[in-house]
Amino acid sequence: MSIKQSTDLSTLQKTALITAGVVQAGLFAAAWADLSLRRPEAVNGSKKAWRAGLFVNTLGPLAYLARGRKVSAWTEADVPDQTGKVVIVTGANSGLGLETSRVLALRGATVIMACRNAQKAEKAAAGIRALNPKGELVLMTLDLGDLDSVKAFADAFRARYDRLDILVNNAGIMVPPLGRTAQGFETQFGVNHLGHFALSAALMPLLERTAGARVVTVSSTAHRFGQLNLADVNWQVRPYAPMPAYGQSKLSNLLFTYELQRRLRAAGKDVLAVAAHPGWAATGLQGDSRGSNLTNRLFAQPQAAGALPSLYAATAPDVAGGAFYGPSGLLELGGNPARVSSNKRSHDQEDAANLWTLSERLTGVTFTV
Repeated sequence: MSIKQSTDLSTLQKTALITAGVVQAGLFAAAWADLSLRRPEAVNGSKKAWRAGLFVNTLGPLAYLARGRKVSAWTEADVPDQTGKVVIVTGANSGLGLETSRVLALRGATVIMACRNAQKAEKAAAGIRALNPKGELVLMTLDLGDLDSVKAFADAFRARYDRLDILVNNAGIMVPPLGRTAQGFETQFGVNHLGHFALSAALMPLLERTAGARVVTVSSTAHRFGQLNLADVNWQVRPYAPMPAYGQSKLSNLLFTYELQRRLRAAGKDVLAVAAHPGWAATGLQGDSRGSNLTNRLFAQPQAAGALPSLYAATAPDVAGGAFYGPSGLLELGGNPARVSSNKRSHDQEDAANLWTLSERLTGVTFTV
């Protein structure tokens, strides 16, 4: 008489198998994506060998996540002394701009906090002054959504200062409803790109006269899904979509940075144009909803950590012109700063040159290097 053995799995066993499969797939996906994003010098060993190793059950992804990634140890304590330097930080009253201003002032720089809201700027400056910084804080009004304000700011700055060591194009807005700047541009493209383009153009003569000057433009990992539509950059024909519009503006930041560096190099200037991104930082750009607050608490790094790539790009001695800096942690979401890569579209030189020409036409500014 034979005994029939049951092959049915219990609910608990099924749940365990499904959970194990999901964990395995998640680890593999996270490791593969992180490895794909990393520059070769940011990996311990060969990227090709690690890709093969990721297929070894759970062990491959775990080994990569534990041993395969090089992470940076650079912190704000490593910012060199900035005494005697003059720095402009746009959007300096909150978020990354506030942290960038704080650190540079503590290191001795004269920091011009270029802000749209004077009352908020005064409050932010008071908080930094309470730390007894070595440097000076100067408040100046700048509304990047109004090219007349950009010109007035640049004129006032040039009348007061004869040098500019660092321009940090930091201010930005993220996924608002459809809006228009004073000159009629879509708000995100107008503020995040065109305003900073016009500001950089107006200040370039001072930057060129200042030895070792830098232009740091803050982009985002959102550039990866950004598509540049030169025929409709201001969303006058297409139905407006906030996130794609944000991605376009952040892609434009990189196209601008790389094109500016090419022109600086061709002209024999020692000004560096570099870009940075903060990863996922709790800056308030994500809004103040219950969902965004919860995800920030679970996944985001503090805004002081998010400012580190900008600070690195602005001050580290080994920074290269035309480079991009971001967090060195998993998927560039957080961690200390290191050189990172950007997508293929950001390196399209034809798009960059056409965007430059279009930006000059839209702003009415001739950007000469």
